[in-house]
Amino acid sequence: MGHLDHATFGWLTPVLSYAMACVGAALGLRCTVRALGTSGRSRRNWLLTAASAIGTGIWTMHFVAMLGFGVTGTDIRYDVPLTLLSLLVAMLVVGAGVFTVGYGRDRAGALFAGGLTTGLGVASMHYLGMAALRLHGTVVFDPLLVAVSVVIAVVAATAALWAALHIRSPGAVAIASLVMGAAVSSMHYTGMLAVGVRVAPSVSELPGATVMQFIFPLAVGLGSYLFLTSAFVALSPPAREHPVRTSVFDEAVAERPAAAAP
Repeated sequence: MGHLDHATFGWLTPVLSYAMACVGAALGLRCTVRALGTSGRSRRNWLLTAASAIGTGIWTMHFVAMLGFGVTGTDIRYDVPLTLLSLLVAMLVVGAGVFTVGYGRDRAGALFAGGLTTGLGVASMHYLGMAALRLHGTVVFDPLLVAVSVVIAVVAATAALWAALHIRSPGAVAIASLVMGAAVSSMHYTGMLAVGVRVAPSVSELPGATVMQFIFPLAVGLGSYLFLTSAFVALSPPAREHPVRTSVFDEAVAERPAAAAP
């Protein structure tokens, strides 16, 4: 087995990856809170923004953490299409969970289904990203730790969606975001503890891109997106004229004409 180093740059990558997870969570929660206070096209747009923010934050957290991943005895490359597919998976599954909660008729059922779907999707994103690894050797996984990481992902996703339904004040959202960031980071590093590498030294050139080649598009693309989304949410006035509604059922009840007095 090759020696694995999960923090080749010291605390820089763990701290930075945690920060990215928190930023994505904070944006997603704020957008979801806005969505639950609106209806129609506005609700859909806010939920789309929430899904993209959370999905981007989770994927960026994984990617930044992988900047500090190294294996003695082999270089590391990444399959670019597979890595980008993991980003798409993150956004789609988070979107599925957010929309399930945003439009679900039964709050408890929607929370369970959304948390399970999102958690399994986040775990799939993580291991899809790991499948994009290209190195001289074979990557193996500890099944028990893999299972633990999946459970953490599901619990974290359910807690995040619960927070989106119940938390309203900016201060509470900030605290929930810190907790969510810690949960996502815990899932990632638990999954990384499950990894082992059987190194097979070789002088052949590995296919794919180096991790350093992702830094520029990551910093300029995803960093700019999260910054612009933060500015948009901060500058967009809350829709005070709409009562907070949590489901399509609530909207139907609100729009039903009042019964005539006896």
